[in-house]
Amino acid sequence: MSDPIVVHFDSVAFHLGPIQVHWYGLMYLLGFFCAAMLGEYRRRRGRLPVSRDALGDLFFYGMMGVIIGGRLWYMLFYFDGGIRWIWTQPLALFKVWDGGMSFHGGLLGVLAAGLWWSRRHALKFFDTIDFVAPLVPIGLGLGRLGNFINGELWGKPTTLAWGMIFPQARADDLAWAASHPQWLPQLQRFGGLTRHPSELYEMALEGLVMFVVLWLVSIKPKPRYLVSGLFALMYGCFRIAVEFVRLPDPQLGYLAYGWVTMGQLQSLPLIVVGVWLLLLARRAPTLPLVTVADKA
Repeated sequence: MSDPIVVHFDSVAFHLGPIQVHWYGLMYLLGFFCAAMLGEYRRRRGRLPVSRDALGDLFFYGMMGVIIGGRLWYMLFYFDGGIRWIWTQPLALFKVWDGGMSFHGGLLGVLAAGLWWSRRHALKFFDTIDFVAPLVPIGLGLGRLGNFINGELWGKPTTLAWGMIFPQARADDLAWAASHPQWLPQLQRFGGLTRHPSELYEMALEGLVMFVVLWLVSIKPKPRYLVSGLFALMYGCFRIAVEFVRLPDPQLGYLAYGWVTMGQLQSLPLIVVGVWLLLLARRAPTLPLVTVADKA
């Protein structure tokens, strides 16, 4: 057996004087930038009848929705100690440098921003969401890459050839080897257990696969609800599947039966919504291509 890859990167990309710029934050910025560029590309081809400035507003509000919704949802459902932080340490909500963002909260934030923006521009809500959906997987994939660089959200121990060692999982390695003696030789040889790189699984599924599928499906106009339905269905299925080989958040553990996680429970409604939207799409209209001239 060859030596496995050890996931040990510096989470700080560079310094700006006393300020540390982390890779995870850069992944967020790169995701927003790529989404904005591709969104403008789609707008110029008549996929949403708004001006460049209006689209810029949509992405700004969407970005705020991701950050506010993602952080607030994490604090409500994942923060260690439960919701007591609301009255014991309310400032913890703003300590984003300590980590803690939730996709499901970010999604709700984007939906809220999209609803408000759509009403301002007299557009159907799902026409806006169908437009945005193919752009989101880029940020999802880059976010998971940031998780991998940070060496967090690692998976369960595995003997597969691509298993990797996560030094931050040392405490769990020792606990696992203590209850599974057959893993002791590996722990002694490599100083850690080989684990599923679940961040890379999610990067591939939620990022690459979802982007390719949604982009190809939406190259030509499709009935309303179709693209959004595919997004919800694929994300729900992919997230639930990967959670089977990913360790749950330590402060929560498994919620039931020794395998149900918070991520699975919160992703299940997306599958239901995805199927419902796909059924609605069978009788829904298709938004025609309309271009809007920008001011000189």
